[in-house]
Order: sequence, then structure tokens, then C-alpha cells
Amino acid sequence: MGVFVFLPLVLPLTAWPIARLAEQHLHPRVATRLLTGVAGVLAVCSTLCLALLVVVGTAQLPGNPLPDGWSDPEVRAAVPYDELAGKASIPALLALIIACTRTGWRHHRVRRRAERVLAELPPGPDPVVVLPDDAPYAYALPGRPGRIVVSSGMLAELTPAERRALLAHEGAHLAARHHRFLLVVWLAARANPFLRPLRTAVAYTAERWADESAAEAVGSRRTVARAVGKAALVTREAPFATIAGFATAGPVPRRVAALLRPAPAVRLWPPVFTLAGLAAWAAAVGTTASALSSANSAFTLFFILKAATPM
Repeated sequence: MGVFVFLPLVLPLTAWPIARLAEQHLHPRVATRLLTGVAGVLAVCSTLCLALLVVVGTAQLPGNPLPDGWSDPEVRAAVPYDELAGKASIPALLALIIACTRTGWRHHRVRRRAERVLAELPPGPDPVVVLPDDAPYAYALPGRPGRIVVSSGMLAELTPAERRALLAHEGAHLAARHHRFLLVVWLAARANPFLRPLRTAVAYTAERWADESAAEAVGSRRTVARAVGKAALVTREAPFATIAGFATAGPVPRRVAALLRPAPAVRLWPPVFTLAGLAAWAAAVGTTASALSSANSAFTLFFILKAATPM
């Protein structure tokens, strides 16, 4: 196993160039799915790496409940620098579990609070809920059913065509279930701080995905660009916290500039000898290497511990 046990911890360092290339050169839908998958796999692999180190670190603690054979030299030799890495991994894994639990609980609590607020409104078949509030804001609230929440103050700031673009944008968030992508990358960033660039990139590409869907729905990219720009200028904070990353507008000037250009081409997998292809292949290779390293470490340590454990 050797030093390769640490590979899943450092491979997420490649997240920044991958994120930059993907968000600039891939279609937003493809980029969102690719980067979310990469973030999820890398986070699981790095967490597994920490768990493997914790096994060795726990075996070194006095009075631990593990079998004596687990602290044998051949078990400790499975991980280099076990005196430092094994013990340091214990608080690191505890911090990871606490951070991910808090993020998941916040996501759950916010959704329940928002659903209680909307339950007080008159029911209807229309997914759009207009709140009588002069403060301008709009966001998508996932659920069963999902709702589009917009204030009367926001509608007053937009023309009828821009209103249709805004509602189409928020509806695209619901239809594509963007909150799931955002939750995955938020949890991944909590599991490994090196994955934070992917969280930022997915927040942007999800908005771009919704922008492109809205442009197709209303038939005018320029109208969507105006709606995005005007909404960003007047938007204020919603009356309660929203789903993780779901109320962020992203880099608005970049989104408007992208909408003023021709629609991006949709490819399931871009050509190899392009910047988009480089991003896709770099993500695929890094993720595969991390997964293989984690699997190799897990199987190696499993058999070592099995041999060291008395029957």
C-alpha cells in the first residue's frame, strides 16, 4: 500500500484547473454533472483514506478496544509515517463527520422551515407562489411539489417578457433538481477542503444550465440576459435562509456575457484535443486514480488486519 494510501487526499488538488476548464469550455449541463460526479467520488475516496488511517492510529492508542494484533509492526508498516498520520487522522475524521452532519442537518432544517411557511399559503395547481413583499427576491424551493417563490417586489421590477424568463430560470432549477448537485458538492467540500473549487464551479454551472434552459423556453437569449442582470441588481436577501447555494446568483457579469454569445454546443463527451476534452479527461483520470488507490488500500489493509486478528 505504501505512500499510495495518501493519494486520495492530495488528488483533489487537481480540482481547481479541472473546474476552471470545465466551467469555461463545457456545456453547463455536462459540466454540472461531470464536476458533481468528480467531487462525490473524490470525497468518498479521501474519506475512506482517512478511515483507513484511523484504523492504524486507533491501534496505537493505549487502552484501545481493538485486538492486540492490529498494533503489530506489519500493520503499522502498511501506512508510512504511521506515528504521525495515524493519530492525526482521528481528529480529522471526527471534524469531517461533524462538518458533513451539520451541512446535511442545515439543508434538512431549511427545507422544513420553508415548507411550513408555504403551507400557510392557499394551495393551488400553479407552482409559482407570489409573496406580497416589497423586497425583491426569487428562488426555487425543491420539494413535493417544488415551488417557485417570487416576491411582488421582484415582479414589479421586470417587464412581462423578463418575468417569463425569470420563472423559466427558476423552473429549470426545479426540473433538473439542481439542489441535489449543490448538496453533493457542499458535502464534498466539507469532506475535503481541496474540493471547494468544485463547489464554486458547480454553483456557477448550475445557474448557467438554468440560464440556457430559460433561453430555450422563452426563445430569446437577450431577454434572459436582461432578466438575469436586472434581478441581480435589485435582489435582496430572502426572508429566510435558502437551500445550500440555491439563492446565489453566481458571477452575474459572466452569465450575462455568456447569454449574449451563441448557445454552447451540447456534447456528451468533448473531443480529446480541445480544452474541454482536456478538462473531461483530467477529471476522469484523476477520479479513476483516486478510486483505484482507495480500493487498493482498503483491500490491502483488510487482509493485513484479518491476518493480524486472532480467531
